[in-house]
Amino acid sequence: MTVFERDDRIGGLLMYGIPAMKLEKEIVDRRVKLLAEEGVTFVTSTWVGKNYPTQRLRTDFDAVVLCGGATQARDLPIEGRNLAGIHYAMEYLLKNTKSLLDSNHADRRFIDAKDKHVVVIGGGDTGTDCVGTAMRHGCKSLVQFEILARPPEARAADNPWPQWPRIYKMDYGQEEAAAVFGADPRRYAVVTKRFVGTERGDVKELHTVQIEWQRDGGKVVMREIPGTEKVWPADLVFLAMGFLGPEREGLLGELGVKIDGRGNVVTDADKQTSVSNVFAAGDMARGQSLIVWAINEGRAAARGVDKFLMGETLLP
Repeated sequence: MTVFERDDRIGGLLMYGIPAMKLEKEIVDRRVKLLAEEGVTFVTSTWVGKNYPTQRLRTDFDAVVLCGGATQARDLPIEGRNLAGIHYAMEYLLKNTKSLLDSNHADRRFIDAKDKHVVVIGGGDTGTDCVGTAMRHGCKSLVQFEILARPPEARAADNPWPQWPRIYKMDYGQEEAAAVFGADPRRYAVVTKRFVGTERGDVKELHTVQIEWQRDGGKVVMREIPGTEKVWPADLVFLAMGFLGPEREGLLGELGVKIDGRGNVVTDADKQTSVSNVFAAGDMARGQSLIVWAINEGRAAARGVDKFLMGETLLP
């Protein structure tokens, strides 16, 4: 069993996507060490499709499992997007954790939010991690935009138990920002219209408008509210608006696996793709999701590979 990883450390999102204050990296390293002791070979700094030919996977291995994640981030292609200081959230989080592990930030090879006006666009877990990281850097101010309306304090009539409660709550990042700045940093039902920069090409502010969601027949549509335009100072902007599936250039295209309408790799019940000895699991096959789903899908892929190689499987 060989695991190829394009980063310099094993762990994927557990290593570089989730900040150290949320998941101590010693826990990830401990698991990697156990796997290595069980016989798994880890090969880092190896990007299949770039510095390792894709075709070698088919010739050197009897079965291949694709677990590359859903790393294609959703962009915000509006006026001023090319200004310096606007980054994808994962670029911010990855560089911060790598610099922290490499040198305790002494190498300065990270995006520093100290004394900066920070805007986070997106309200999910990744956005929260950007908030928590910027707070630890010592940002001057912080605001987080969500495109949806503020959730109610209690369950709405169309959100009964046992559904996941869609109610207002603060995660650790918002709680920390509120403790320092006095209030929840989130602003709801906000859409960013354009970025404005300095003469040097650095972002200095962004322009937003409030929206409301209305029903139009059988669907809900977004409508801008006139007179609600606002300008926000911004030295750094982090785009945390979710992901659009796996990167389709290179590995996936060269393997020729089938892709569904959402951009994910198509698999059957055994996690096998349209290519006979190629399997896929985790975010690459189901889209961005939770770690528990990655574990579940990894076990399913192991069963599928065992069945493919041996003709049967006893794996749970």
